[in-house]
Amino acid sequence: MELIPIGEAAGRLGIRASALRYYEERGLVEPTARIRGKRFYGLQELRRLAFLRIAQRLGIRLGTAAAVLDEPAEQWRATVDEQIADLEELIARAQGAKDFLLHARMCPAEHPTRECPEAMGMLDGLLEGGSFEELAREHRDRP
Repeated sequence: MELIPIGEAAGRLGIRASALRYYEERGLVEPTARIRGKRFYGLQELRRLAFLRIAQRLGIRLGTAAAVLDEPAEQWRATVDEQIADLEELIARAQGAKDFLLHARMCPAEHPTRECPEAMGMLDGLLEGGSFEELAREHRDRP
């Protein structure tokens, strides 16, 4: 593959040239060449940029992406494991939010926080010192 200029590289990746310059500032990619001050990228650099684009699109932390690109296997795997654990926690919270909203949506009461015995019970449980995690677990375990 021939070298391509920064604008074309950015276009292929669906990002702005400023993002490529930012990745360079962060030490994540170096242009293969500079011709008359203009950055040019080869296949290896484009692959790094494509990886960063995918990671960014998926919400993977830039530090995690950088580790995968450049750290020894043991280090980048540990970094990835940390983010996977964070994502599992986020998924659990998102599922809890979805369940909470679905319950409210499916409640026949006009205003669940004032008229739904189950919702009011959960709210009262929190006011009486119950932890959010306990209340979520109780709600999740109900038929």
